Amino acid sequence: MLEYGGPHDGKMMFVGTCSLELLLAEGNSLKEKRQVVRSIVERLKSRFNISIAEIGYLESTRRAEIGLAAVSSDTVYLEKLISKVINFVELDGRVQVTGISREVI
Repeated sequence: MLEYGGPHDGKMMFVGTCSLELLLAEGNSLKEKRQVVRSIVERLKSRFNISIAEIGYLESTRRAEIGLAAVSSDTVYLEKLISKVINFVELDGRVQVTGISREVI
């Protein structure tokens, strides 16, 4: 029988979410845009172990929006993780971050 910490073990669960609006430096087709966005999403997944997907501007050739989420018992950890993700994307020369929305609940 498996045992786990249930709702009475004193631990809290927090969820960190973030959405990033992006402007692609170049992009003449949806195929090119999706290659860039897919590359960024996959790199973020593997590096930071987060749930992430393209969530907006799906038919635009130069704009994209990605959304991510992570779960932890530590809000400070989540804030730092989201900051690292944002910094990672901002350093990618293929895109410019034009909007950020973040929350830890």
